[in-house]
Amino acid sequence: MLVVDDISVALSRSPVLHNISLTARPGTLTAIVGPNGSGKTTLMRAMTGEVAYQGKISLNDLDVARARPWQLAGMRAVMAQETQLAFPFTVLEVIQLGLTSGENADARDLPLRALAEVDLSKHASRNYQDLSGGERQRVQLARALVQVWNPIGTAGARWLFLDEPVASLDLGHQLQVMRLARRFADAGGGVIAVMHDLNLSAMFADKVALLAEGALVAAGPPDAVLTDAQLSRAYGCAIRTNVMPSSGTWLLPQAVAG
Repeated sequence: MLVVDDISVALSRSPVLHNISLTARPGTLTAIVGPNGSGKTTLMRAMTGEVAYQGKISLNDLDVARARPWQLAGMRAVMAQETQLAFPFTVLEVIQLGLTSGENADARDLPLRALAEVDLSKHASRNYQDLSGGERQRVQLARALVQVWNPIGTAGARWLFLDEPVASLDLGHQLQVMRLARRFADAGGGVIAVMHDLNLSAMFADKVALLAEGALVAAGPPDAVLTDAQLSRAYGCAIRTNVMPSSGTWLLPQAVAG
């Protein structure tokens, strides 16, 4: 279980997050949403132990602030919003970096299997730098996948932390990535995803955490959080939500003119 208990974060002495408490359970997908600058990525970086914070965060009962890097690497993988490489790695070499941590170091077949999962099997020998932004994003997802390939490991549930995993993708690959994350959660793992797309969040998430100005506006099931009033408050404009009659679950937010 992931437990965020009353955390606050300041970057360069400027407050970014204020007294946030949140929980996420294995077997679920939690989407973190909110406007630009609301603190979504900072919250994820605190959860993964990349930035200092006040308060306490625990992952599978392990205190994140006190955990050793190898302990965290064995139970969670992180896909950052953007990753820069200084050396001319091939796609396969980038994905193989995920084998250096966790329990899958000897599973040499996993990189190619992960490439197939993200629809990049034909790109294994290509230079990573030559790929499009969306293709690089999917390579980084494959790298994270091989690190936590089995959603449940010897130390319990494993976790995927995904920062804007569909931001540069076309519609078909957006759905592919979200279905992949959904399958990981359904198999017993935990998924935390920073999202801008409220439709996809409503379609795939079990829980939504809505942030605004570094504070938690609401957290809970999508239909309880993604309401007109709470979205309008968070995004600073009048928003009306619609529900597609075919499924009753696809949220379509619309800004209201005037």
